[in-house]
Amino acid sequence: MKRKSNHKKYKFTYIKATVGTLFLCLLWLRGYTPYEETGENFFHITLNGQDMGTLDDKDRIDELLLQARKNVASESDELVFMRADMTVVGEQVLWGEADSEEDVARRMEEALRASIQETLHRSYTLKINEYIVNLASVEDVRSLLQAAIDKYGNDGKFRVELTSDREREFSVLTAQVVAASEQEEEDWRSYTQAGIRDYFCGLNGVQEAEGPMEFEDYELGILSMDFSEEIEIVETYLPESQLTGLEQAVNLVVMEQETPSVYEVVAGDTLSEIAIKVNIPMDAIVAMNDSLEDENTMLQIGQELLITVPEPELSVTRVEEEYYEETYDADIQYVENDSWYTNQMVVHQQPSAGFRKVVADVSYVNDKEVGRQILKEEVVQEAVPKIVERGTRIPPTYIRPISGGRRSSGFGRRNAPTKGASSYHKGVDWATPTGTPVYASCGGTVVKAGWGSGYGYVVYINHEDGRQTRYGHLSKVLVSVGQTVKQGDRIALSGNTGVSTGPHLHFEILINGVQVNPESYLD
Repeated sequence: MKRKSNHKKYKFTYIKATVGTLFLCLLWLRGYTPYEETGENFFHITLNGQDMGTLDDKDRIDELLLQARKNVASESDELVFMRADMTVVGEQVLWGEADSEEDVARRMEEALRASIQETLHRSYTLKINEYIVNLASVEDVRSLLQAAIDKYGNDGKFRVELTSDREREFSVLTAQVVAASEQEEEDWRSYTQAGIRDYFCGLNGVQEAEGPMEFEDYELGILSMDFSEEIEIVETYLPESQLTGLEQAVNLVVMEQETPSVYEVVAGDTLSEIAIKVNIPMDAIVAMNDSLEDENTMLQIGQELLITVPEPELSVTRVEEEYYEETYDADIQYVENDSWYTNQMVVHQQPSAGFRKVVADVSYVNDKEVGRQILKEEVVQEAVPKIVERGTRIPPTYIRPISGGRRSSGFGRRNAPTKGASSYHKGVDWATPTGTPVYASCGGTVVKAGWGSGYGYVVYINHEDGRQTRYGHLSKVLVSVGQTVKQGDRIALSGNTGVSTGPHLHFEILINGVQVNPESYLD
């Protein structure tokens, strides 16, 4: 019995020793969490659907993620967007093996790198009026703008400078064109104002008497340059797909593009003159506008024509001092004659071109000249002006002599409509019922009123511009010879008298006693 009792005692002691040893291991072995009655004490971490491991300190998890994001972002100078969907599931355990913070942080960085959605590059948006182009660097912006001025023969005299726009609340740059150096600009001013001799004498402290500048004293070339449009430059972050390469940007901004525009017709315009003004061939203008049938289409004042003008997105203004020799014409000298009509003129002296040497400041917008100021001119041979005597009186107008009616015969050759009728019609006919009122086409003096052989009853009126109108085949004459009538006065009633094929009005206009086509003169 005693031996059996000792066996039980030894067994109990062994069990106690084993449990005690395990308990001490749980307390002191690194990496194990002791059992506590404090709720969740073991946390499983998932990032972007991937297992990151486990930690026993929940507060450290967010800190490790923040540090991992900073580490990944610091690997690029650009703005990096990455996905960071993290879930943390906690539980209460008696013991469990936790991962090291270094391993968890490394896994987080790997998951974040794999989830980078887009990298936004630090870039610059250039806005020219409403046109926008995005460039990779401020150096590209400056190179693009420099290309715009170099296109016009800058020769390194001017450069583009980017400055802060003080009128804007936010950080916005603008561009201006400046002389290559302040000293060069100051020297250039002195040079052009006083002449090269005065300039060098001034350096030596010697004053010379001022006098007129000779041609060789002028500084020829570009005097000033600037941009026509408002320019804004803003720093931003954009994906690479939205950036434009420098070469392509130069082609888009600096080179000429086909720009739709509208030209409004003014008094005196012809299609050929408009073509010269806008530097577009007439046939091209006709092709652009459905309202123009051909190159002879009549234009109306205020009519709008669509034209496509080649212009760059960024325009450059400049002033160039130029020397040139040219033939020139003197202005026409007009002698006004108040007794003549405006369509009467006589040339009393034919012109002859002159020859001169000139220095001028010429203003340009791109390649188009917009102004010219002559600084010095030397006439080698005087131009002889053209002398023209012209009338000032407004000539009378002619209106259709009846209201309504159907045009039954025009001016010119025809088959004789009836026996005795002419095969060459010297006027225009309008078929109209007998008794239709006939009106004076223009004011004047009646020189015939009565029977006119083949014309039947007729009225002839002489007008102050030397022309005569005739009205034939009348049924009744309402005026008498010597009577003065005004334009639109009723002078007769239409009929079917004389050699006639039916009720109508025959109307003629004569110039110097010869019939002309009346329809060419009716207003």
